Amino acid sequence: MKNVFVTGAAGFIGSNLVDRLIAGGQTVIGWDNFSTGRKKFLDGALASPKFKFVEGDDLDLPALTQAMAGCDAVFHLAANADVRFGLEHPGKDLQQNTIATFNVLEAMRASGVKTIAFASTGSVYGEAEIFPTPENHPFPVQTSLYASAKLAGEAMISSYCEGYGFEGYLFRFVSILGERYTHGHVFDFYKQLLEHPEFLKVLGDGTQRKSYLYVQDCLAAMLHVMNLGMAKKAKHRAEIYNLGTDEYVQVNDSIRYICATLGLKPKLEYTGGNKGWLGDNPFIFLDTQKIRATGWKTTLTIEQGIGRTLQWLQQNRWVYDTSSRK
Repeated sequence: MKNVFVTGAAGFIGSNLVDRLIAGGQTVIGWDNFSTGRKKFLDGALASPKFKFVEGDDLDLPALTQAMAGCDAVFHLAANADVRFGLEHPGKDLQQNTIATFNVLEAMRASGVKTIAFASTGSVYGEAEIFPTPENHPFPVQTSLYASAKLAGEAMISSYCEGYGFEGYLFRFVSILGERYTHGHVFDFYKQLLEHPEFLKVLGDGTQRKSYLYVQDCLAAMLHVMNLGMAKKAKHRAEIYNLGTDEYVQVNDSIRYICATLGLKPKLEYTGGNKGWLGDNPFIFLDTQKIRATGWKTTLTIEQGIGRTLQWLQQNRWVYDTSSRK
């Protein structure tokens, strides 16, 4: 990869990826509409002659195609990640996760780009019956519009790979933690504790079991298998990889780590039930044997990842100001 196009370049994962690609010598075009991304995350990249930023929306196919011209690989990270409120705006996942992915593929086809990496989700397994959950686990009934839209995106990418000779890497993430994190339970808990350190509202009963992955470990995994060209060696042109750790924690464990770091003992107020919201899978734990067999391994435990995330949030409280996106 020499010339790389990154959708969602101003986001949490996307901006970290941009920095990593530039450090590796690649020329990068970043694409974002700032719906959730932060321009400040690109400060370092914008100082590099190897980076160009184009503000745009995945739903604008002509502009997307024009911006992508001359690239040889796409990292499609832009998405609506608002799982919790998906049923309040059901068209949002269709537009921003499914149709946006179709537009990226069409822009690739028009521009002659053949390689795509796609940020999917472990949520596509719904409420899985096998743990840790492998890539070939049967798909149950989907429990969120977000996961349904991501699964549709996976299917389209696979079809384009077979039909148009693309090379695809589909990465099913657990929740990602780390620097520039702006969405998820650590973000929400810390915000609450800043506002009222004496109590903490917890969705569900706190026993939900989750696996989390440090953002730099996530990016290292993606780049590792792509650099190896694993899809070229496979039976099909689109390869699927679970990305996660070999451990999981309860939400209550996360709360304990956070409160210990902050030196707080808030009263916990649970909303009840084993789910925080409809589509909140009570147990997510992915089998990562496939990616580990390539030689990749994690560098941080979940507890260390939560600690690193909390430290960054403490040093960057400006991220709680939504006006800071641009």
